Amino acid sequence: MCDYHAPAMPSPVFFTRTTYVLYAAVVLVYVLSFPYHPALRSPNELCRLWQTRALVEYRTLEINRALRDYGWVGDLSVKDGRYYPSKAPLLSFAAVPIYVVLKAIGGGGRHAVPELPQVFWSRLLLTVLPTLWMLVYLRRFLLAHVAPATADLVVPTYALGSLALNYALAFMAHQATAVLVFAAFYALWRIERGELGARGYVVAGAFAGASIACEYTAALPIVALCVYAALPLLRARVEPWPRRFARLGQAGLLAALGASPFLIGLCWYHQVAFGHPLVSGYKYLADAAYQGWHVGGFLGIRLPSGQALLLSFFSPLRGLFTHAPWLLLSLPGMALLGRAGPGQSRSMFWLLLLQLVGYAYFTSSFAYDSWGWTAGPRHLTPWVPFLALPAALALDRWLVTAQRPWLGGFALGLCVLSIVLSGSLAVINYVPPSLSTAIFGLVVPLMRAGYFSPTVLGFLGLANPASGALIWGLMLSAAGWVWWLGLRTLRGRRGVALASSLAAIGLGVGLLALATRGDARDLRAQHQLRRAWLAPPGSVPRFWSDR
Repeated sequence: MCDYHAPAMPSPVFFTRTTYVLYAAVVLVYVLSFPYHPALRSPNELCRLWQTRALVEYRTLEINRALRDYGWVGDLSVKDGRYYPSKAPLLSFAAVPIYVVLKAIGGGGRHAVPELPQVFWSRLLLTVLPTLWMLVYLRRFLLAHVAPATADLVVPTYALGSLALNYALAFMAHQATAVLVFAAFYALWRIERGELGARGYVVAGAFAGASIACEYTAALPIVALCVYAALPLLRARVEPWPRRFARLGQAGLLAALGASPFLIGLCWYHQVAFGHPLVSGYKYLADAAYQGWHVGGFLGIRLPSGQALLLSFFSPLRGLFTHAPWLLLSLPGMALLGRAGPGQSRSMFWLLLLQLVGYAYFTSSFAYDSWGWTAGPRHLTPWVPFLALPAALALDRWLVTAQRPWLGGFALGLCVLSIVLSGSLAVINYVPPSLSTAIFGLVVPLMRAGYFSPTVLGFLGLANPASGALIWGLMLSAAGWVWWLGLRTLRGRRGVALASSLAAIGLGVGLLALATRGDARDLRAQHQLRRAWLAPPGSVPRFWSDR
């Protein structure tokens, strides 16, 4: 089923009878997981949340007093002796009402809200639930182009088998930006289909502006979305060129109107904090060790490096395709879009191609060593939902429509493998860069020793390893359900598809096992995580507590 354009919006029903259990497992994994260890002092998260505290407690953007009252954190910028997060400010401001409510629940006072509940509720309301909301619209989008069975394979694979889960379970901007960028795209997509009027550009512009206020690198996909929005307006052959340009100008003005509150607010923040509306905190990084990574080029983006490109996509430690090999299906899927006729498929192809070029250049030009304790190339997270369509098209052709069981089975195996690898890694979510591999060098040894992720169930009294093992069991169940659902779509030769899917899983697991050193550096990283673990085996963590 490679007919890209569909005339009508698909059914808004998300939970169907045949997939209810699968989507329920996805929701439970997202809502119940809490991979957080206060002893690690997660800088990317706490610098934002300390600014939230400063906004409420001291009515100021700087966090000097918050650092004194609540402890030192990293990822800071400093100008004229005043400290700020080095990040874009949207999440800090968005977490303010959450903190105000928690403060009221805690009885008021400067120390009414411990660290754990602030991190938990900020994650749940600003990164977890928006991602689950996005899955509804991602499925609607896919249903317009592929069979329902294919959509129900790809959406849970994206949810559990990609960077989406990693950065929904962390109070960082990457997955929040992915949600905002996809929302901007979804509005433009509906405009092109004739389902939204010109006011839809205001909506798209608002989401686009919010994404840049959330994460500066969102400018990369937003530029590609501008091209995507312009193509159908310029392609209207029944209209003279002056009329086309007039419509393009109108669309641009409406989008700018939607984006302006966020962009004006961002410029105001830069002016107050760093003395110029177009200067971000990356110019004034407090840690001298990080300053060299942002000097030269544009925000540290220089000429590309082949090694950085290769490591970003295929590093055994945290390569994009290493732990989410199902995304490789997007490459033949893009070829399918490229061979399609004019119309929406052509616009989508150029959008994906521009994003591919932009993100490949960015990840190969920025310092690979600056990623920190990340589970993957985190700045590529907003790109991942856009790869779902071409991956779905390839899977749809091989597994559902063209009935090529060996190819479809291999692709299905990549989906199952991605859920197991990315899902297992996401509920750990702290990966020291000294490791050889994240799975066999860290995750498997920790789980063998009973060090499963902290969960909401742990806060309710169920000690590890039982509480974390239940979450991992939900992910394995989801992977098995995807496997069964994919095999069920074949009308024959399921044995061939089963064998090829097993081959894909075995190949991925085998390569990671071969890349694992198991040396002193791996053991040291494991020991480092164990010492910081919030919920060691046999313990029940307290929720309304800093530890």
